Amino acid sequence: MAGRSGPQRPNGATQGKICQFKLVLLGESAVGKSSLVLRFVKGQFHEYQESTIGAAFLTQTVCLDDTTVKFEIWDTAGQERYHSLAPMYYRGAQAAIVVYDITNQDTFGRAKNWVKELQRQASPNIVIALAGNKSDLAQKRMVEYEEAQAYAEENSLLFMETSAKTAMNVNDIFLAIAKKLPKNEGGGPTPSRQGGVHVNSQQTQQSEGGCCK
Repeated sequence: MAGRSGPQRPNGATQGKICQFKLVLLGESAVGKSSLVLRFVKGQFHEYQESTIGAAFLTQTVCLDDTTVKFEIWDTAGQERYHSLAPMYYRGAQAAIVVYDITNQDTFGRAKNWVKELQRQASPNIVIALAGNKSDLAQKRMVEYEEAQAYAEENSLLFMETSAKTAMNVNDIFLAIAKKLPKNEGGGPTPSRQGGVHVNSQQTQQSEGGCCK
């Protein structure tokens, strides 16, 4: 379970400060949001992943030199009927990953709408990453890499194509976000939660702000 044992450090190096950040995943249904999180947190991939109901909460840590970054990850449901709940999850988030399916042009258009919504309503300094998922299905590609990259550059987004199935760039996109987040943030602490993985929780108490100790 993520969050129970501390992150492993080479050569017995001492742990520096710990920073905790809220991250939300947004995107159309079936683009692979839950699969990306499952791959990142547990190193697993399920060919047939059940649709998320409401949102799922997971935690995972990454190590950056003398800093441990703990992500509190909210994996939101992609179905339209849950759209009205999204602000509850991205409110107070320091980072967001907007996911689309490279084999489905419509999901890229929907991702652009999510980016616009975050730019209007989320925290002003939120770090937004765009993930073109299912890169293992490149032969069925409908969204060109260059098109998405140009859009990301225009909107100051991090951008990577990912594959939850093969694990390509999954850890890398979270690591890139961790590097871009401010490590001297003094916002209110987010309460720790035990257990690491809670799948398909309809609604859980929200946490605000990032915290470094």
